[in-house]
Amino acid sequence: MRLAALDAEAARMGLRVGQNLADARAMLPGLTVREIDRPLLEAIFADFADWHSNASPLVAVMQDVTAFGDLVLDITGVAHLFGGERPMLRLLLSRLRDLGYTVAGAIAPTIGAAWAVSHFARSQVVEADALEAILDALPVNALRLSDSQSSGLIHMGLRSIGQIRGRDRKALQARFGVSLLERLDQAYGLLEERMTPRLPLAERYAERRFADPIGLMDDVLMCAQDLAVQLGLRLETEGLGGQTFHLFLYRVDHKVMALSVNSARLTRDPHHIAKLFSNRSERLEGEYDPGFGIDMIRLAVSSIGVLDAAQMGAFNTEDGIEDLDQLQDRMSSRLGTLAVLRTQFVASHIPERAVRLVPALVHEPAAPPPVAELTRPLRLLPVPEPIAINAEVPDGLPASMIWRRVAYRLLKASGPERLGAEWWRTGQRLQLVPPPVPKKPEPGEKPEPPPHIPDLALFDPEAMTRDYYMAEDGEGRRFWIYRQGLEGETRWYLHGFFA
Repeated sequence: MRLAALDAEAARMGLRVGQNLADARAMLPGLTVREIDRPLLEAIFADFADWHSNASPLVAVMQDVTAFGDLVLDITGVAHLFGGERPMLRLLLSRLRDLGYTVAGAIAPTIGAAWAVSHFARSQVVEADALEAILDALPVNALRLSDSQSSGLIHMGLRSIGQIRGRDRKALQARFGVSLLERLDQAYGLLEERMTPRLPLAERYAERRFADPIGLMDDVLMCAQDLAVQLGLRLETEGLGGQTFHLFLYRVDHKVMALSVNSARLTRDPHHIAKLFSNRSERLEGEYDPGFGIDMIRLAVSSIGVLDAAQMGAFNTEDGIEDLDQLQDRMSSRLGTLAVLRTQFVASHIPERAVRLVPALVHEPAAPPPVAELTRPLRLLPVPEPIAINAEVPDGLPASMIWRRVAYRLLKASGPERLGAEWWRTGQRLQLVPPPVPKKPEPGEKPEPPPHIPDLALFDPEAMTRDYYMAEDGEGRRFWIYRQGLEGETRWYLHGFFA
């Protein structure tokens, strides 16, 4: 067991990170030790990283050394909002220190240089012309190397980064691996190093900062409506529209609340966007917690596409499709995405498989598949129900039927219309649930047992062939019934009703 972190007093007493716990207790018998909870720290630091998106939309957690403790912000194009790079760095550091954190930071042309300077030099802004001179004086540990690589370089007498640059690269790669050269080139800007933002990148957004924090949901929604107007005007200027909108609420206690809504089609209507958030907020109930207040609100848009302007005139005819889509958007935001469904055509001639239900927000309008002019009932039963049929001859028209223990005398009938089974499914078993993807066990973990596959009967197209009849009883009720099977035992089913 080793020390993972120290407070200032322990550091002054000569303890160091990575020291054996037994040695530390021998040096300080009254040492107070607490076991580190890494998953908790990772979760807290992830929320802490999201809060920093109020300074830059691109924020990532650097996990090269640990999964918490290091943040990287891409401040390209945003430093002028804070009066420059130096005032921005002072502001970011001072507000963290006011919260009681010990923090160091640096601004540099590369991610590797910023990390190195913030950990092994004083907090500063590194200009491009001074990058090499500053990095050359830093120790080799500033390159984010492994313990074996750092100790190996020190045993060779290479204690600073500048000393490594003068050595033969092939010899360094042969002894320490290509990762050493990659870290070196990334720090000096010879090799590009990319970051992975935690929050989705939204290039178009509108935000508002408050001198005094707000807390009421009504105030948040009013501000969201104003931001929707600003964002809608910008999208209109660029001829764009969006389908996914994100509302970020930045609390003064370094936490972020995110609220996202979706639209079925591209839109930039401010009233519609604000209404989606208003309906979505009704589902929060007791989850909304502004803490000590909200000092910034940002409205961002993603899933952007080209949306041409609509010309309004006296001769325009509105079919109501747009109003219907907006109604479905509002209902989905209020009730949930899976609560509002609509039908979608499927390429199948089997009646119960010809359409399926999908969430209205993910439905893509498409023309129905080309079919012949066939007479189909307005209502289909969820599952065809078995019936008893009497006919003059075995293959003749039905004369009467019994459905749900009620007898119906059929006066008229027409048919049959034969629907063959989907022959390409011959020999396949019915797959109720897609088989799960096997997970590779972790070291020391037992492998998961194989999933249970039910022994269902194979699909037989001859047994699934149907002969459909349209029948009418004495009271004018019209039924859609069919006989299943060709030879041997046949069964009759009721499938739907005509108007």
